Amino acid sequence: MSAPTKQINPRKLQYEQTLLSCFEKYRKMLVIGVDNVGSRQMSNTRHELRGKAQILMGKNTVIRKILRREMKSDPGLRSLLEKIRGNIGFIFTNGDLLELRDKVVSKQDPAPAKTGQVAPCDVYVEPGPTGLDPGQTAFFQALNIATKINRGAIEIIARVKMCEEGTKVSASAAGLLSKLKMMPFSFGIKVQYVYEGGSCYDAKVLDLSEDDIMKKFVGGLVQASCLALGLSYPCMASIPHLMSNAVRKIIAFSIVTSYKLKIAEPFEAFLANPDAFKVAAAPGAGGESEEKKEEKKERRG
Repeated sequence: MSAPTKQINPRKLQYEQTLLSCFEKYRKMLVIGVDNVGSRQMSNTRHELRGKAQILMGKNTVIRKILRREMKSDPGLRSLLEKIRGNIGFIFTNGDLLELRDKVVSKQDPAPAKTGQVAPCDVYVEPGPTGLDPGQTAFFQALNIATKINRGAIEIIARVKMCEEGTKVSASAAGLLSKLKMMPFSFGIKVQYVYEGGSCYDAKVLDLSEDDIMKKFVGGLVQASCLALGLSYPCMASIPHLMSNAVRKIIAFSIVTSYKLKIAEPFEAFLANPDAFKVAAAPGAGGESEEKKEEKKERRG
């Protein structure tokens, strides 16, 4: 009796075919984080990107399994495999990545503070009327919030910090913000990484301008030339400096040994008579000022 064969889940098989077809159809991809992003917001984003990009979500375990198998034929997928963590998804495109990123992250939906939720930013309650009746004063007292009664309603006297970025929202803070009908947080799709040409890099690179890239390139070139000069290793970055140093040594040798070289003649002339190289315009300028003074005296006379 033969062993029963394991049946492949048709949905997983279909997802694998869709993912692989996206890698073949599109050259670039954004890895997005979708924590606290609602289904309506995702649906609106899909609708706006229709025809320009394709959003694909899936289980991390299934994605990792597919990438590990495809890494044999495409080693560049290894860099992407390391980024498959948390609640993530993919946006495939052949268009401009910066334009796509800006369009995706521009959609932010306001959201209330929930108990146990990690606050993405600091939340403050500003002083002023709350619209709550005096019967709820005890609630504010429990939170050590100074209040007063003004025109039959509770009024907060000083600014109060309710949530701190990176910490969990307490039940009391969530309750107060709910009573005040505040929606302090806003959530949306976050672009975390970019996958392009077999390389996966941080999405912050998209914010670099051509000037920023040129500055970093020049800085790296300077470091490379310094290293090459220190090691006396000739390369494209160090050759201009090596040539300059060699010419200086040749000129110095020519001056010391009195061996005539045309390239050393200006330096020899300067050493022979430094005064001849002083700025000739200085006496002329002084003469002109004296002439002007004489002209003024004649006019006054």
